[in-house]
Amino acid sequence: QVQLVESGGGLVQAGGSLRLSCAASGRTFSSYTMGWFCQAPGKEREFVGVISWSDGSTLYANSVKGRFTISRDNAKNTVYLHMNTLKPEDTAVYYCAASTAWTTRNQNLYAYWGQGTQVTVSS
Repeated sequence: QVQLVESGGGLVQAGGSLRLSCAASGRTFSSYTMGWFCQAPGKEREFVGVISWSDGSTLYANSVKGRFTISRDNAKNTVYLHMNTLKPEDTAVYYCAASTAWTTRNQNLYAYWGQGTQVTVSS
């Protein structure tokens, strides 16, 4: 069982930066692939990026590639989403999730989810 708690969301101007954190409980955090997803008002939840449990490899959605990066600190049971050059269209609730699968965009393969943190980017 893994419990996830996101933090770090807020209001930021376009072009600004935020760092989201996702703290996990459980002693097996290091064996989970960790993904980030977002859901904008009126839209389906969509993939943002993922970091593998094994070698730290990452995969990103085209919309955030070059602007967002994911890192993890297994000693702290925490994964981060570093968000740079934010745009108004990045406004959404951001969720972290844990999976035992390899790096995957497929939300159905993520068994554990956090409650989400709101990111609002003003123009």
